[in-house]
Amino acid sequence: MKQLLFLLATVLFTISCSTVPITGRKQFNMIPSAEMLAMSNQQYGDFLKEHKNSNNQQATAMVKRVGKNIQQAATKFLVKHNRANLLEGYDWEFNLVEDKQANAWCMPGGKVVVYTGILPITKNESGLAVVMGHEIAHAIAEHGSERMSQELVRQLGGVALTVALQEKPEETQALWLAAYGIGSEVGVMLPYSRLHESEADHLGLVFMAMAGYDPHVAPEFWKRMQKMNNAAKPPEFLSTHPSDQTRIENLQNWISEAMQYYQESKK
Repeated sequence: MKQLLFLLATVLFTISCSTVPITGRKQFNMIPSAEMLAMSNQQYGDFLKEHKNSNNQQATAMVKRVGKNIQQAATKFLVKHNRANLLEGYDWEFNLVEDKQANAWCMPGGKVVVYTGILPITKNESGLAVVMGHEIAHAIAEHGSERMSQELVRQLGGVALTVALQEKPEETQALWLAAYGIGSEVGVMLPYSRLHESEADHLGLVFMAMAGYDPHVAPEFWKRMQKMNNAAKPPEFLSTHPSDQTRIENLQNWISEAMQYYQESKK
């Protein structure tokens, strides 16, 4: 059975490869973008019905402004590199919701949510650009679709998303949540998730720089996050995220590249 699943995964990978912008990594993606966008719209609408938008007009305006700037930068980058097809079907939305969690995310199609709990850590517009650039990069790099594809093969035998929704709606909903980092798992998915986080850091740093935000702010944001983490945080090998120190070092290594985009944005 394991050999059959491995063979199936190998065949599907061969016929379902795409490439991540900047890193050039080949990724396995068996889900048509139209299906991901349709499910994203439904999940996003359900989320907004169940959560309260912030009444802070100034903070809400900042989220929408930063989101728009990152959106324009990402579009410019993808057009320049002949990857504008990745944005087909996108209908961007940026919302700030009342929640104490220090969190933010972006679903396929540019559906972005920032939680008010992260604003004390971002501190200002540039810090917020670090977070939103990172989350938008996840969506553009199709990390959610890649994770979803892996899990459809591993748990449901590689059936199409539409079939999975019809035949096993609860399991498929759970896979969707897992694909976007809600919950974690020790095992085969962890290396992919850490890799996804690093790719989003890299791509997001470029997006924020192109949008006119100083990339030097990114390591400083993660240093603040590092100070907030308590001693109970799991070690890196048990986490779906790079350790804060690893993330900071990677970002510092990428700053010289990002500064070229930043300086270009100021001309």
